[in-house]
Parts: sequence; structure tokens; C-alpha cells
Amino acid sequence: MTRYKLVIEYDGGDFVGWQRQDNGPSVQAAIEAAVTRFCGETATLHVAGRTDAGVHALGQVAHLDLERQTSVDTLRDALNHHLKPAAIAVLAATAVDVDFHARFSALRRDYLYRIVNRRAPLALDRGRAWFVPKPLDADAMQQAALVLVGHHDFSSFRAADCQAKSPLKTLDRLEVSRRGDEVRIVAEARSFLYHQVRNIVGSLKQVGEGRWTAATIADVLAAKDRRQAGPTAPACGLYLTGVGYP
Repeated sequence: MTRYKLVIEYDGGDFVGWQRQDNGPSVQAAIEAAVTRFCGETATLHVAGRTDAGVHALGQVAHLDLERQTSVDTLRDALNHHLKPAAIAVLAATAVDVDFHARFSALRRDYLYRIVNRRAPLALDRGRAWFVPKPLDADAMQQAALVLVGHHDFSSFRAADCQAKSPLKTLDRLEVSRRGDEVRIVAEARSFLYHQVRNIVGSLKQVGEGRWTAATIADVLAAKDRRQAGPTAPACGLYLTGVGYP
């Protein structure tokens, strides 16, 4: 039995999310089916972070155990062959120690949220970014973002159906920058609450539009009440960009 770590890229628009579900195609089910077609084994993929419907990944990480001995290049190429035409690509496969766990060994998860901020509607980025036509002040959003960095009770940015035992999380990095028409929000933490990043983005948009200030964000955080925060940003702008391990 060999344990393999997979680094995976996918467009979440065609899927009900990472996790295998009965109500539609999932990324997990697609890759597990590709494994079976490759070697005949039924494998379970364990993932670093389960993404929702519409959320994309540039560097998702999962692991699986296989009885069959194979080279990592063969595994990568075979899975990509059997995944066609799904918008999923296995970027790399690595043999790892049996103690490695994609979720529990992770020290950091990195997310990117993309907002296209212009008057013209989206063409190429439709389904891959949040279209916001009203001008956004990225500098003001960055100042407000700094309020949220650190160890806090993030109840105000937690989805109502979040199953985490505690709302306490440490946000290691939250940065807002502009590149032309695109406002990019980068978030890094060991782990996140359900919808935490999207709820934060929805609140920072309020700041960018001049409706709120950094002081408002501080008040929202202190309220520990989801009703005080901004709307949940659409899933299409969110990307899991990477997972850090020891």
C-alpha cells in the first residue's frame, strides 16, 4: 500500500463542490472514478479543504492509498487521461509517508478572491470572478482588512450552518490590491470557518464602495453577529491557491 499526495486544479463551475454528493457531479467523485478506471481499485480521496459549488482551485491537495505500485508520473498522467473532459487536472503526484494527511497535516491554506471592477460586463472571466461595476477603493479595503488580521472571534463572518466547534480563528494574512480592473483579496490561515472568506469579501466590498469604513469593520467583528456583516460574496470569485505543509 502506497500513499500518494495529489495537487489538483479545477474549475468549480461544473460541480456541486469538492465533496461527493447525490445531487450532482463532484470533484471528488470524478477523480475517484478516474482512479478506478486506471487501476481497478476503489480509493477514497481525503482533501485539504472542501470547496463549495462554484469555487475553483489552483492548488488543492488530496491524498489516497493504492495497492498498485506505480510511478508518480504514470499516476498523474493516467488520472488526467481518465478525467477528460472534466475541468480537472492533476498537476502533480507524490509518494508520501503513511503519516501524511492532506487535511490534518496542513499548516496553512491560501485563498484568492477576484473582483473585476469595471463598467463593461465580463466575457472571458464570466463564472471566474465577481463582477462589480461600481468603483471600489482598494486602498480603503486594505486598511479595513488589517482590522481582521490576527486571532479573533469571527462569528460575524461565519455561515449560519458552519459546523466548526469554535468561531475563534487566526487570520495570518489578508491583503487587498488592485491590478488594473481587478481587485484581488488574498487570505491565509491554518483553517477557515464556513464561508468566512466570502463573508469577509462581501463586507470589504461595502468599504470599497464607501458605505463602510475600517471602523465599521471593527464594529462588525466585535458584534459577533453574522447579521451585522455584509453579504456573502459569490462563489465564482474564490480560488484555493495552495496548502502549506511542514
